[in-house]
Amino acid sequence: MPDAIVPPAFAAAQYKKFALAAAALAAVFAVPLWKLFSFAAGDELYSYIPLMPLVWGYLVWTQKSELPRGSTPARKLAALFGLAGLAAAAGYVAMSRSAAPLENSLALSTLAWLLCLAGAGCWFLGGATMRFLAFPFALLLFMLPFPVPVRELVEALLQRGSAAAAQGLFVLAGTPLLREGMVFYLPGMTIKVAPECSGIHSTLVLLITSLVAGYMILRRSGNRAALCLAVIPLALLRNGFRVFVIGELCVHVGPRMIDSPIHHRGGPLFFVLSLVPFFLLLYFLRKSET
Repeated sequence: MPDAIVPPAFAAAQYKKFALAAAALAAVFAVPLWKLFSFAAGDELYSYIPLMPLVWGYLVWTQKSELPRGSTPARKLAALFGLAGLAAAAGYVAMSRSAAPLENSLALSTLAWLLCLAGAGCWFLGGATMRFLAFPFALLLFMLPFPVPVRELVEALLQRGSAAAAQGLFVLAGTPLLREGMVFYLPGMTIKVAPECSGIHSTLVLLITSLVAGYMILRRSGNRAALCLAVIPLALLRNGFRVFVIGELCVHVGPRMIDSPIHHRGGPLFFVLSLVPFFLLLYFLRKSET
């Protein structure tokens, strides 16, 4: 049964109450949130985490004129989120007293905060408003660090896919090579595709970009899904192309190119190159809708 719309006079009060509840939750979770942002600032993979609340605020702000003028509280859903948040918080307290990796405990504490925040939204903003804001709230899940086993699995998959893409490019270029696992034996040079070459950070940033761009620009769910799925082959081709370029430079210029800036600091350049086909695909998907 759809939510009943409450009188507009209550809307401002609802948003104020939610803002106060969000501030209270930020105070309660101040210590684990501070640990999260400090950890993200020192880890290249998670450098995007402090930007996620800003992205959330921007998405809400750009749609403030379309927000429901008020809706009845979804108390049952709020209680469900609250109980789940308390369970996650209890898990965080227990894990923080053990020798578990920091990423694992931070993932639990952040999940607890987000669940409680969603519960506060259901209680104070109401069901209709929270359904409208479902995507911005879901996007905050990217604030969760990967548990260590998940991170290692994602890195391994990207590493192997990137190596396969690089091998294909070397074959297309006619470069003699012998591949053993992640190691490429090229003329006069040996290159290993390490886990650090998986491009997991760039892939996550591109995935977040695809989600936000699809939400704001595209209207068909199929087109949004296609844009997100395109991130995977784009990521593998980007990483494989980077390995291919470095390998070709080592073969044709000299082995010293393995220590060149294009290897150690060329990540942003290849990320920008991957944005070209990404935005072309976005353009054609948007054009197909009009």
